[in-house]
Amino acid sequence: MHPSFLLRGASAEPALLVRRQRCDGAPVLYVHGATFPSALSVGYRFDGTSWMDDLNAAGFDSWAFDFAGYGGSDRYPAMSKDGQDPPAGRSREAAEQIARVVAHIIAHTGHARVAILAHSWGTVAAGLYATIHPECVSCLCLFGPVAQRDGSGDSADLAAWRTVTVAEQLARFIADVPRGHPPVLIEPELHAWGPTFLASDADAASRNPPAVKIPNGPVADMRDAWCGRLAYRPEDIRSPVLVVRGEWDSVTNDADARWLLSRASHVLRRDAKIPKGTHLMHLEHSREGLFQAVRAFLAEAQS
Repeated sequence: MHPSFLLRGASAEPALLVRRQRCDGAPVLYVHGATFPSALSVGYRFDGTSWMDDLNAAGFDSWAFDFAGYGGSDRYPAMSKDGQDPPAGRSREAAEQIARVVAHIIAHTGHARVAILAHSWGTVAAGLYATIHPECVSCLCLFGPVAQRDGSGDSADLAAWRTVTVAEQLARFIADVPRGHPPVLIEPELHAWGPTFLASDADAASRNPPAVKIPNGPVADMRDAWCGRLAYRPEDIRSPVLVVRGEWDSVTNDADARWLLSRASHVLRRDAKIPKGTHLMHLEHSREGLFQAVRAFLAEAQS
């Protein structure tokens, strides 16, 4: 397990679990997605190597954290109630949590700016943060980002939280793999990842079936984005931007990538599509292509 600590703020702010794989290079902060925390994503080791390890080996000081409501961080008060409150953990709160972690990184490394690597819904919070604090962001790597679409609907029917089982995660993870294609997950049945996921919530085993409780704010943010209400304006991002996605990623299609990159203002904009990958490439055999694309962009943006 990567070294971690609790970042505490003002009394009303949730304590956030922060991980660091130390290196003397430029800092990179990983921002996780909607359903599982940093230990299950950038910090999860397959064959002894995690994405944090890979970034470290490439010379980057790798950081990650758990949003409130996930993993080792505090839960939102609404998550202890019956769920009738509005969705917990919206992008505005999440961006404020990113701000706290980035401020800590800047204060403790001596670097004035941080590269941000975000996945899925995490790209909404990271994009919003980057537009509020452009002076703190050296570059923005958007892995499987959520873009704005022209649908209709709202999030009025969403509870504050929901639960997710391992079986539901597995069904979601394999949904975009073409029928008849061999499994692309490194652990096709999530035999080790699944129990680790359940262990991220101390109360998971008390539910039948065992399940992890997570905030519903990310779902609300994604619904809003797909109904024309993305939480930030890509035009306001001032740093270099990478969009990296899998060939089979239904969350981020070609039109989404074009929409985001055409609106970003920095001259350095890159698009990378990794063969035989889905929205969960960091858990798949295609992860080396993902890692390589991110390493190459970080090196280009830092040069």
